Amino acid sequence: MLRAPGGAGGGPCVGRSSATAAALILFTVYTILARGRADRNVYPSAGVLFVHVLEREYFKGEFPPFPKPGEVSNDPITFNTNLMGYPDRPGWLRYIQRTPYSDGVLYGSPTADSVGRPTVIEITAYNRRTFETARHNLVINIMSAEDFPLPYQAEFFIRNMNVEEMLASEVLGDFLGAVKNVWQPERLNAINITSALDRGGRVPLPIGDMKEGVYVMVGADVPFSSCLREVENPQNQLRCSQEMEPVITCDKKFRAQFSIDWCKISLVDRTKHVSTFQEVVCGEGILPDGGEYRPPPASLKSRDYYSDFLVTLAVPSAVALVLFLVLAYVMCCRREGVIQLVHHSAIQKSTKELRDMSKNREIAWPLSTLPVFHPVTGEIIPPLPTDSYDSTSMPLMQTQPNLPHQTQIPQQRAAGEFRMTTFQRFEVNGIPEERKLTEALDL
Repeated sequence: MLRAPGGAGGGPCVGRSSATAAALILFTVYTILARGRADRNVYPSAGVLFVHVLEREYFKGEFPPFPKPGEVSNDPITFNTNLMGYPDRPGWLRYIQRTPYSDGVLYGSPTADSVGRPTVIEITAYNRRTFETARHNLVINIMSAEDFPLPYQAEFFIRNMNVEEMLASEVLGDFLGAVKNVWQPERLNAINITSALDRGGRVPLPIGDMKEGVYVMVGADVPFSSCLREVENPQNQLRCSQEMEPVITCDKKFRAQFSIDWCKISLVDRTKHVSTFQEVVCGEGILPDGGEYRPPPASLKSRDYYSDFLVTLAVPSAVALVLFLVLAYVMCCRREGVIQLVHHSAIQKSTKELRDMSKNREIAWPLSTLPVFHPVTGEIIPPLPTDSYDSTSMPLMQTQPNLPHQTQIPQQRAAGEFRMTTFQRFEVNGIPEERKLTEALDL
C-alpha cells in the first residue's frame, strides 16, 4: 500500500530514541488511504520535506491475472507521474525509481504559492511483463506552516548516500537526530533533499560502494551552534581551499553513519537577509497618444527599376568584359602567352598522333624491333616478312647444324656407347688452332 514516513500514517520509527521520534514528527506527512480506485489525499506543509512512496506490492493486485493469497509475483513495474492535465509534475515535486524492481518515491518541498489549492498527481503503473496499466490519483493538499520559513537553515552534503537511501524514514530520522544533538533547537524540520547530480555532480564509477551524494537542507528556530560555526574560521577555510578536511569537533557524531563534506556546508541566516523586493508602480495601462493611424494609400506610385538593372546586370557585364580583354591581350600579344599557346598546340598534336596510332593495330613492325644480325654467325640477315614473323615464338638463340667454324667428334662414354661433342674452331693471327681437336683424337 502507499505509505508516508512517520506520524499517524505508519509506525516505522516506533521504539527509537525520543529525540529521533520528535524530529520525525516535525516533517510527518499524513496520508489518507482509500480502498479500491479512489483518490488518495495527503496533507503536507509548505516548506517541509514531503515524501511519498509508491510501493510495487500495492499495484501488483491491479494487474490480471490477480495473484492468489500467498502467491508471490515479481513482475517489473514502473511508474509515470504527472500533474493532471499537464505532461509533467509541479516544479517542486520530483520522482525517482532506480529499477523496475524497486519502489518509486515522490519527494520535494511544497511552496507557499500552492497553499489552499489541491494538486492532483496522476500515477500510472506499467507492468513490463504483461503491458497492463493501472492509474490512481494522488491529491496533495498543501497546508500553511505557522513558522514558515524557519529563520536558520543549514545545508549538508552527505557523500556516502544516494537520494533514495536518504529518503528512507529510518535514515532521515537518524540524520535529523544527529543534527539535533549538535544544534539543540526547539524546532527542527527537514526542508529539502537534492541529489548531487541535480547540482552538476558526476555519475560515480561502478567501483566498490561509491554513491552519488545528496544535499540535505534542514531548518531550525535557534541560531547555529558553535560546532557548525567552526567551518567559517580562517584555519578551516584555508584547509578547504587546499582540498583538505577541516577540523570539526562534532564530526564524530555523524561519522558512524554519514560522511559529511564540511567544506560544502551552507549556513543561511534569514534574519539578516536583506530583501531586494521593490514595489512595482503600476501605470494607467494606456499608451501615450501617437496620433491617428494612417494606413498606406490604395494607389502606389510607380517605381523606376532602370538603376537597379544597371547595378545588377550592366556593371558585372562590364567588369567581365574588361577581364576578358586583359586575358586575350596577355595570351595573344605577349611573348609568354604565345609560348604557352605553342606548347599547348604541340601537346594536342602529339596526343592526336598517339591516338591515331593506337587505333590501327595492323601496321607492319618497325625495322628497329626486328633482329638485324644472325645470332650465331653474326651475318647480316634481311628482315622477315610481316606475315611470317612471329616475335613471340622466335627463340633467343638459333642452332645451326652445319656451321663452318664448328667440328663434331665422337667420344666414348661407356662400353659400346658414344656421344658427339662439338668444338668451336679458333684462329690466332689467321692460323687455325687445332690443339683441342688433336688432344681429343689421341684419347
